[in-house]
Amino acid sequence: MSLQSALEQLAAHRIKNTRASQDVFRNGLLVLQKKGLKKLGDDGWTFLEQLTLASIDVGRLDIADQCLQLIADKFPNSPRVDCLTGIRIEATEPPETALKYYADILEADSANAGIWKRRISVLRRTGKVEKAVNELVQFLDTFYTDVEGWLELADIYATCNQYEHSLQALTHVLLLTPQNPFYMLQAAETAYTAEDFPLAIKMFLTVVDMTDGDDSEQLLQESTPLGITVRAWFGVKLCARRIAQNTNMKSPSNTSLPKKVELLDELATERLRVAYSSSGQKGEIAKGRQEVFAWVAAPLA
Repeated sequence: MSLQSALEQLAAHRIKNTRASQDVFRNGLLVLQKKGLKKLGDDGWTFLEQLTLASIDVGRLDIADQCLQLIADKFPNSPRVDCLTGIRIEATEPPETALKYYADILEADSANAGIWKRRISVLRRTGKVEKAVNELVQFLDTFYTDVEGWLELADIYATCNQYEHSLQALTHVLLLTPQNPFYMLQAAETAYTAEDFPLAIKMFLTVVDMTDGDDSEQLLQESTPLGITVRAWFGVKLCARRIAQNTNMKSPSNTSLPKKVELLDELATERLRVAYSSSGQKGEIAKGRQEVFAWVAAPLA
């Protein structure tokens, strides 16, 4: 592989924010061996950080140390260097050592967000979930707009089967990123798991509205649902069935029951039939078509 090709692939991974450790290490090592670091200019430091993480992932700590030393020499006392050093410590030292390293830094600079998040990660990974949650809540009180932090909190609660708390964390994510349909879908599925079906169906329909283009009825009929839109229609169908089974159910969030559940069920059925009637690429039959058709054809209640 040429040096230019390696540089292009590394840049592509940085743009897409993909880890791809094996590929990054292979290409990054080639750049180092062919002395291509100078060609990167100021981007060279980002490349070295990228290669440091990849080297740790694949177990080449010698290369990680080499890159980390170059970065530390250029940016002494940098918070990013502190984070990289902490990750390097996590790779070979006991968790207690890493936690002490992070605690010492936070004692001197409590606003170091990167170090705080690394500490929370170690706490969670070592099974200290309650302490991780407490620290994460404190972190979010300080850095409210950190979407990743709220997603982490939602995930921790979900893994502990505390779905209502998980949904509460996700509401903050939706406030911070109201145009992201993936987060809305995650919140809808969490609401469904928490058995708040009125709220869940409302959120699933919002996902459809965000991802299915124009509100025109004609365009909706002509379109073929794809990707997360199909998943959202499955959610609508599931919620409609649960609501039809108990029209007097109460919503934990006090969300009103939809007035025309039967029509929503019929629409979801039609949309799913359209999605699974698509011939797909190269004439392939949509996988699971017969199973889906049989499922949507089942009586509502």
